[in-house]
Amino acid sequence: MSTAAGLDHVRLSYEYLDMGDLDGYASLLHPDMQLKRRDAPPGHGRDHTVRLLTTIPAMRGRHHIHKVVAGKDTVVVVGRYTPPPEAECRTPSEFADVVTLSDEGLLLCNRRFYYVDPPSL
Repeated sequence: MSTAAGLDHVRLSYEYLDMGDLDGYASLLHPDMQLKRRDAPPGHGRDHTVRLLTTIPAMRGRHHIHKVVAGKDTVVVVGRYTPPPEAECRTPSEFADVVTLSDEGLLLCNRRFYYVDPPSL
């Protein structure tokens, strides 16, 4: 697998999501794709993951990418996510996505972590 091709797929996935092009996004997912994030149920498989995107407002929105780091089969993306107007929580938040790539450079797993202030002492 080419890390460069996988990196291109990851970058393109955010563009497709932000444009609402779910067919384009699905074309970048491995059939066994796993989606893990705290603000949505887990996605298992390409079809289930795309179905979640159509039903859960928190899964849509805009991604503003600050940094991308790639190595072998892993890409880490750091940025700011702005939820769509119809989402319950409309507050933008900082995120880090850890994306695992398949041997073909498709997105195999995406785990999202949100920045949260620690509790005050």
